[in-house]
Amino acid sequence: MSSAEIGVIDAHCHAGPGDGFTGPWDTSAPLDQYLRRCDRAGIARSNLMAAFHSDYAVANEAVGRIVGAAPDRFFGFAFVHAERDRGRILPMVRDAITRFGFRGIKVHRHDARISREICDVARRLRLPVLYDVMGEVAGAELLATEYPDVNFIIPHLGSFADDWSAQLAFVSVLAERPNIFTDTSGVRRFDVLEKAVRRAGPRKVLFGSDGPWLHPGLELEKIRYLDLPPAAASLILAGNFLRLTRGVPRPGGPAPGCLRRSRSRRRDDGG
Repeated sequence: MSSAEIGVIDAHCHAGPGDGFTGPWDTSAPLDQYLRRCDRAGIARSNLMAAFHSDYAVANEAVGRIVGAAPDRFFGFAFVHAERDRGRILPMVRDAITRFGFRGIKVHRHDARISREICDVARRLRLPVLYDVMGEVAGAELLATEYPDVNFIIPHLGSFADDWSAQLAFVSVLAERPNIFTDTSGVRRFDVLEKAVRRAGPRKVLFGSDGPWLHPGLELEKIRYLDLPPAAASLILAGNFLRLTRGVPRPGGPAPGCLRRSRSRRRDDGG
């Protein structure tokens, strides 16, 4: 299905309960109001990942139930903790793919820095990794170098904390490394976002809102104010997400271990 047929995709949204109590990010990510806002803004689908949680296997299952109840409305990424889930990343992620149809991996430096185990699993299963580096943008360069065959989405232009110097440094990595991507969620410095799209091109940027805590309609307006040609805007609004997640099996499809063999037969037609 093409991006024009599927509509706008919010590539970065949280859902389900956390089990902490320090703020919304680890307490709860309810979708009712978020979905009403999406409907008003014309956002057709959302990619869901858990809120912060002490057990991501439990959290991923909660998100999986949401995705499974509305598979035509939601995608999902499996959240993992590099340290706490050490040794079980592969079965966790494979379970999320085969049971829930998840299409990628989510990692956050707030939990722990990304590990080789996570990257190796992403390589083996041919999955994109959405990794929040929290301003450590030099880490994106290492990832691109050590794992050139894995696609990494670094959200917020590298810094949700609005670190101008980190975001500016990240733009260079984004432009130079073919397997480094970003999303637009929480980017408040519009001039840096414009620079990123101009230097790296629209194929390297995904629309995301970091919902439900940020308003998806407000985040979407940033894309519209970029004044891009329709084809370029379509890439950011849906096409890039679909391209990066294409070929990941749906529930009942081929086992993840068969991905490399089956994918080698499939021609990359862009989009």
